[in-house]
Parts: sequence; C-alpha cells; structure tokens
Amino acid sequence: MRSNPSQTGLAKPVSLIPERRFLCLYLPYWATQYLKRVDPGLKAPLALYEKIKGGLRLVALDQQAQVAGLRLGQALADARALLPGLTVLEQDTAFLASAFAEFADWHSNASPLVGVLQDKAPFGDLVLDITGVAHLFGGEAAMLRMVLGRLRALGYSVAGAIAPTIGAAWAQSHFGSSGIIGPEQLSDALDKLPVAALRLDEKQISLLTQMGLTRIGALRSRPRKPMQARFGASLILRLDQAYGLIEERMTPRLPPADHFVERKFFEPISTLEDVLLTMEGLAQDLSQLLEAEGLGGQGFHLFLYRVDHKVMTLSLNAARLTRDAGHIASLFRHRAQRLEQENYDPGFGIDLVRLGAASLDRLEPGQAGVFETDNGAKDIEQLTDRLASRLGPLSVLKTELVASHIPERAARLVPALAQQAQITSAGEGGHDRPLRLLPQPEPVAISAEVPDGLPAAMIWRRQRYRLVKAAGPERISAEWWRSGERLKLVPAERPKPPAPGETPKLLPYTPDLPLFDPMTGMRDYYIVEDGDGHRFWVFRLGLYGGAVHPVWYLHGVFP
Repeated sequence: MRSNPSQTGLAKPVSLIPERRFLCLYLPYWATQYLKRVDPGLKAPLALYEKIKGGLRLVALDQQAQVAGLRLGQALADARALLPGLTVLEQDTAFLASAFAEFADWHSNASPLVGVLQDKAPFGDLVLDITGVAHLFGGEAAMLRMVLGRLRALGYSVAGAIAPTIGAAWAQSHFGSSGIIGPEQLSDALDKLPVAALRLDEKQISLLTQMGLTRIGALRSRPRKPMQARFGASLILRLDQAYGLIEERMTPRLPPADHFVERKFFEPISTLEDVLLTMEGLAQDLSQLLEAEGLGGQGFHLFLYRVDHKVMTLSLNAARLTRDAGHIASLFRHRAQRLEQENYDPGFGIDLVRLGAASLDRLEPGQAGVFETDNGAKDIEQLTDRLASRLGPLSVLKTELVASHIPERAARLVPALAQQAQITSAGEGGHDRPLRLLPQPEPVAISAEVPDGLPAAMIWRRQRYRLVKAAGPERISAEWWRSGERLKLVPAERPKPPAPGETPKLLPYTPDLPLFDPMTGMRDYYIVEDGDGHRFWVFRLGLYGGAVHPVWYLHGVFP
C-alpha cells in the first residue's frame, strides 16, 4: 500500500509509482523566434500583443525586448514609448499553437511519446517520456545535450531537464539550470525551487508569497488540510505530482508504436514513390522484428520526418493480427493513393522514415496441413483491409449480430475493422429467415379465407400476388423495455460545421425509420409463396377482435 502523508505535515515522499524518466523542454522565446524563422524580414526587438480586458498588452517578447526592460502584460503604448524602435505584431494564438504542435511532433524522432504542456501557455513547453530510450543516445546526459544542441543550432533559446516526474522536470527547466535529477535527488532539488515552479495560478502564488512561503520545501512542513482549504486542492495535487506521490500522465500527440524500425537519409527524399519503396523495405525489417519475438500487430503507423521540422503521419488498422510484410506494404500503398490526392507535401524533403506497429499480441507461426482446405477467410480479411485503407475505415462495413427479438434490430452495420462482438441473436433457432430485409417494413393488403387463417392473396406496391403456399405463424413479442428508439445501421456521427467556402461533409447513410413503440403488440410472421415461386416474409401487427384492427406488413424477400 502507498504510505499516506501525515495530517500535520508532509514526511519525506516515498513513491510506489513505477519509475519513469521525463525530459521537459522550455522555449521561452519560441513564438518570436519562430516568426523570425518564418519571416526573416522581421527585425528585433520584436513583441507580440493581444487585446486583454479592453486594452492592448504584450504577451510575447524576444530577448532584445526583454533586455530593454519590456515585460509581459505591459501596455502596448507604454512599450512603444519606452522602446521606439520596437517591432510589434498581433499574436495569432491558433496559428502559433498549431505550428508548435507540429514542432512537438518532430521531437518524436528522439522519443515516441511527446506531448505539449499547456498549463501555462499553448506553446513553449514540451515533455518527452524517455523511459527506456536514453541508452540509444549514449545515456541521459548525451541525449539531453543532443536535444538542446540541435534546437540551439536552429536558433532557439531552450532549457531542458530530466527528472522522474513531469512536475519536477518542468520546474527544473523553468526555474533551475538544465540538468538531470535522479530519483534520490528529487526531494532536495524541488525543495530549493520557488513555489511558482509548481505550475500554480497567479492568485495562489501571490497568497503563498504573502505568507512567506516562497520555496516548495516550506510547503512540505505545513498541515495539508488547512493548506487545501485556503489554496485549493490543486496546490496539494501539484505538490504530490511533483514529488511522485501521484502519477501525472502525459498525452502523446502521435500514436505510440510499441515496436518500430526507421531509416535515415543523408540526402532527403521527396517523391511519394521513394517513400513507398523505403516503406516496403521497412515492412520487411518490421516483419522480421515481430517474427523474432512471436508477435503480430493490428495497428501500423508510418512517420515521415521533414527537414523543416514537421511530421506527416499515416495510420491504419488490420482486421486481425499480422506481420506479413507484403500485406502491410500493400495497405500503405492503398492509403498513399488517398494521401497523394489530399495533402501530400514533402516540404524541403524527408530525412527520416519510421514504420511502427501497435496493438501487439502473440502470433504463433502457422503451418498449413496436407488436407487443410482454404475457406477464403484470410483473403476476405485482407481485401477488407485494402478497401478500408483506400476508402477509409467508415466506408467498409460489416454486419454484426445484436441481441434482439425484433428482426430489424437483430443486426447492425459496423466498420469492418471493428472487433466482432461476441453476441448471438436473441431469436429462437430453427426458423427460416430471409437474406434480404427491407429497410423498413412496408404495408401490404392481405386477404384470407378466415380472419386468423393463412394468407391467400397479397397486394404490394399496387401489384396483386395470388398466394398458393403459406406457413406460420411465428409469433414474436414486442420488447417492452425499449421505447423512443430508432434502428441504427451506422454509428451516429455529429456533423462538423464547414469552414468558410468549404463543402459540407456528407454523413454515412442513416435511414429515417420511425420510432419504435413497444405498445404496438405482438407480430405474427408468415412465409408465403405465390404461383411463380416468389417467397415473401410478411407479418400481422395486432390481433383480430382487439381494439385496433390488425395491419399487415411485408418485411423481407427470400431468394
């Protein structure tokens, strides 16, 4: 069990969370430095402003503006008066946040788990989960030097720290010096830092400072309940997360790949055909890697790292576990046809291609028997994979059984790549069912020799059928627990409002069926056949002699 801190004070933290290692990168001038890279004509000093509470105030500065005495939150008019040569731009937060997200994805060539920390700002803070990765770079120290060095070579000011928790790595990168914090150094390193290093809001920091609690270490000797009552539960949460008493999880931007192979290029490639040829070679390498460990995957991800620090991602799923290199390559080739028509843009070239597998499980090698017959199931699944990769996963559907007595509810359409639910039909076995059901039962006129007798004639869509054979009835009761529901052939999807000038996206086909009413009573189904051999599935809704006259419907057609 996890040891609980005492109610009167915080003892030395003892964490039972499995040890992990996180690398946090802090780029304090990223917004201005990025804009200078995009537009080399921008001159320093540079400041960005936004309209805040009815006034124009500075929200981002470059180093020269900060050295000149400008500060964040300062009025734009005061800044211009203090520094007449100041270059100012209105901050486009959405654009910068999107650009920083792409910039974060580029760091997945160092660690597959990369996220953006948005506690303080939508851009400027990155976190990498480097657990089990640092040895590929010669250790944590060498990895930290490499990551910081390449960013500084691009012209970015950056600080970074590695620690057992995200909170500690963030605190050290912002308020300490770039370095590495080991598990045994965690408490001492955090105790020395200011309380602002806990990612608290301005009001909490101000109140703590007024009480003389300026260092994190001073908070650990204070009673927890009064502190929580006065400063909120977020203070205790941030404190416990930083010291590793409570796990703080990051949200990776790119899909994590459990196993991956990659290929780097001295000269960047740009054509889609070169990318696909590289992918085919990587598929062979990945297949051998998975085979050596007896694994197969259902999710596969192709990452294309551009030299302008952006990443393109292609992801697809297979119907079942596979490590067949040819099948994996064919899926990406079909997906690439869509990519080429949509938004394939290699920029200034691609210098790294990575292929990864996810959703792994044991896949033992199989051997075909001498007398084994091929039922074609594997070919159908591979065809489904190829169609889904080319047309999209929601464009290829399959039928899935649903536990329902009502025939039109006994099956539904789901994406073909979705896992088959282990559900059997709730109807009684041994009854003939038509292969084709109408989208909704259609009313017909039935005549019989006696009211409750077998149908003798039918009028459907203004055409008369003389019935020579009939069997039934099969009685199906209404499902009393349902009311006010419609038949759902395709999972519901909310339409997204189109952008200006964009064509609205069409939703999957959803028939407008009437609401189900459980009070409509029982159905009596009959199989009838006319003189030409056509067989129909009809039912009577309601009983003769009741308050409501019964109505006949045609529900399906037999082949």
